[in-house]
Amino acid sequence: MSLFDDERPARKTAHDIGQDLSLFSVDELKVRIELLKAEIARLEAEAASKGASRAAADSLFKR
Repeated sequence: MSLFDDERPARKTAHDIGQDLSLFSVDELKVRIELLKAEIARLEAEAASKGASRAAADSLFKR
C-alpha cells in the first residue's frame, strides 16, 4: 500500500441490477436503496417532462 492511497478520489457507489446482495451489509443495502430511489425519481421526472413536451406538440398539430 502506498502513502498516496488516501489521495485517490472516492468511487461513486453504483448498483447493478441483479447484483449478488449477500455480500453487502445492512448499511450498504440502505445506501443502494436510496441511490435507486433517487434514480427512479430522476427517471420519472424525465418521463413527465417528455410527456409534457409531446402533449404540447400534439396539441399544436391537432385542429
